[in-house]
Amino acid sequence: MKDWHPDLSRSSSPRYMAIADLIEMDLRSGHLTAGDRLPPQRELAKRLNVDFTTVARGYVEAQKRGLVDSHVGRGTFVTGAAVGPRQDLSADAAPDPRRTSVVDFSMNLPPEPDDPELIARMREGMSAVAASLIPLLRYQGFGGSGMDKEAAAAWLGRRGLMPSQERIFVAPGAHPALLAIFSLLAKPGETVLSEIVTYPGMRSIAAQLRLNLAGLPMDGDGIRPDALAAACERLKPKALYLNPTLQNPTTLTVPAGRREEIAAVARKYHLPIVEDDAYGFIPQEGPAPLAATAPELTWHIAGLAKCLGAGLRLAYVVAPDTRAVWPFVSAMRANTVMASPLNMALATRWIEDGTADAILRFIRAEAGARQQMVVAVLPAGSYRADSISFNIWLPLAKGWTRSTFGSHMHSSGIGVVASDAFTVEGAAPEAVRVCLGGPIERAKLQGALEFMAHALEGPPEMAGSFF
Repeated sequence: MKDWHPDLSRSSSPRYMAIADLIEMDLRSGHLTAGDRLPPQRELAKRLNVDFTTVARGYVEAQKRGLVDSHVGRGTFVTGAAVGPRQDLSADAAPDPRRTSVVDFSMNLPPEPDDPELIARMREGMSAVAASLIPLLRYQGFGGSGMDKEAAAAWLGRRGLMPSQERIFVAPGAHPALLAIFSLLAKPGETVLSEIVTYPGMRSIAAQLRLNLAGLPMDGDGIRPDALAAACERLKPKALYLNPTLQNPTTLTVPAGRREEIAAVARKYHLPIVEDDAYGFIPQEGPAPLAATAPELTWHIAGLAKCLGAGLRLAYVVAPDTRAVWPFVSAMRANTVMASPLNMALATRWIEDGTADAILRFIRAEAGARQQMVVAVLPAGSYRADSISFNIWLPLAKGWTRSTFGSHMHSSGIGVVASDAFTVEGAAPEAVRVCLGGPIERAKLQGALEFMAHALEGPPEMAGSFF
């Protein structure tokens, strides 16, 4: 281990930034070299007479600059990547920097595959699709070809759904599908219902279509059936939006009994249900979709963003009956023309050759491993999560507000979103969604979770006193 004792007075930056600055300075001067192991965070904090959180933030900042890398159980090591010569990578392994986008950690992303064998299998599928490249550059049958719909039906069958191909539509993502469905179900000024804490995209769609979005109170099993019935009597809503499996942001999964109660109320009031099943494929076993319980009422949207990858921009939509398909087709055609034939062909290939199942298995396993890290770091009962959800829902205490906590976590490398983004009506609770997915590595996630846990041990004044 390198006996590194930086002089913080050499940098005018805040102390956590100064630590990263000095790592970079000492790399350039040769005092640090690639492969050096830096002191453990708590030990360095004692040496510098600063708070542990300050050092943790400094190491996170250094990681973001490419100066160091962390390994659970081994420590933090200097890489020198940001200041030394660029490593010679093969064209096959190195991403084109012009295609490398900035990751928005505030998005609820699935963990990204890092298994070489799985990545090679995914590439094989892309190569197979490229063999028919020219035809895929043409306009295609709207809503997916027969082959694409067969693959969609096979994929939906994993959720216990067996719709006819006439009721299946391949859309360019769940969001445009939701926009089209609600444009059919409700007119400006009319009311649609949702959970009182719900997916922010639904709030945006309601605002875009000038709909009145009313939030329904929830208990531990989801929206309350009595509240749904009362809202139907009072508000005469045109539709009900639900995200019933691993709900974003609370991670709640509505149990089978509650789904049947919701369906019974919806039948009584002839209320269409829009089921956003974004996370439905993540649990290996779970309640049947509402589209299986009340198929005649339910628009089912099975997006591929969370179970395969958001870059595919695909979702499989199941209409409640064939009569509903044609107005939906017209609405989709006006908005999007068609989903990308290249993306449809790739998704179909992955479903047919088993790659999609392999990706899904990886996501499940990695999401579970990350949740176990949370269990090991955060006190039981201090947050809400599912054992395989991509996020946790974190109520705040000890004087923390959602704004101060979000600001404090800004440099941690994990995404924190205040409850305001999810709250349909009334005062937003002092809570945040903390995202665990995306490209962040386990070692960096571990450091960020420890940084968060340390901050939550006391009031914000203690966490920020050394910055």
